[in-house]
Amino acid sequence: MFWLFWAGLACAREPEILHSELHRAADGVQLSVRLALEPAPAVEDVLHKGVPIYFVWEADVVRERWYWTDKRISSVSRTLRLAYQPLTRRWRVSLSTDGSASATGLQYALHQSFDSLDEALVGVGRVAGWQVVEPGRLDEDSPHKLQWRFRLDLSLLPRPFQIGMASQPGWNVEVERTMDVPAHNEGDAAAGGEAR
Repeated sequence: MFWLFWAGLACAREPEILHSELHRAADGVQLSVRLALEPAPAVEDVLHKGVPIYFVWEADVVRERWYWTDKRISSVSRTLRLAYQPLTRRWRVSLSTDGSASATGLQYALHQSFDSLDEALVGVGRVAGWQVVEPGRLDEDSPHKLQWRFRLDLSLLPRPFQIGMASQPGWNVEVERTMDVPAHNEGDAAAGGEAR
């Protein structure tokens, strides 16, 4: 009994951050993150039965204020649907940038197929050049922070799977970080360095 409990805890560790970078350019602030994901056996079993699971990337840019709570400048999210297709024996990852809809109402903008679950998880656990705030939205004289979060969204699972899942450690997949937004565009800093 103790061994089963310990094995469940071992599978519930948060995703490892392999790379995390924030880039500020003329076209806005872009986030790039790469995670190492290892699903618990219970999650993998549900996937092999053809039940899709949903992962959500969320990012908020806030302006720090000493006299009040921080002001949210931008909030973006993207939902990734991971599903096994038994007929083709392939894994499909679908991307939706409509974070406000339910699982049935999500509009997917991109679909990608993979040969293995490991390859699909690499695609799910990576964002590259994701624009988290548009140019001109940041106050040049104030410090800004980016708070990003990656999680398995249990609320988008079919109802029978939602019951009791939150208390099972293998289903609690979540990681979040806070990063400083660079004060200036990297192009401006490079131009300033060349002028000297």
